[in-house]
Amino acid sequence: MLDVRPVLYAPGKNLTFSLSLDLSDMDFAGYHPVTRPVNVSGTVCNAADVLTLDMTASTVLDARCDRCGKIFPEEKNVDFHCLLAQELQSDDHDDIVPLEDGFVDAEDLARTAFVLAMDSKTLCSEECKGLCPRCGANLNDGPCSCGKEPDPRWNVLARLLDSP
Repeated sequence: MLDVRPVLYAPGKNLTFSLSLDLSDMDFAGYHPVTRPVNVSGTVCNAADVLTLDMTASTVLDARCDRCGKIFPEEKNVDFHCLLAQELQSDDHDDIVPLEDGFVDAEDLARTAFVLAMDSKTLCSEECKGLCPRCGANLNDGPCSCGKEPDPRWNVLARLLDSP
């Protein structure tokens, strides 16, 4: 829990913080890409009695390509911004986080923001050719040896060519 009481009633004051998250147990489609600590740095600013929280969570993922299965390092940086309030006037504001006796759970906010920002599809490169659907060879390493199968829609024409 982050204590924001030192800046709560002090317009113009800032509070910087940093923390480290261990998300190695997080499962994304049966895979654990977050093997390194997620470093979070942020600031709580009091501007005219309005508290804003800005933070960045960053790490290097052991990402897995969805086309070819290759594991590769991928930098991941997630920015998160919200307003902090001692009490909420209504539940309509998703960007306002209520304080609990002058404290905010910055670790939980960073974890949630990081998980929600994970990509649903990861590619080692935009030009990734993937795997051969017949033999499973990585087509980025070159063509496979199984050869191409003709399009079955052309079978009728092929039979016409084969007939005497």
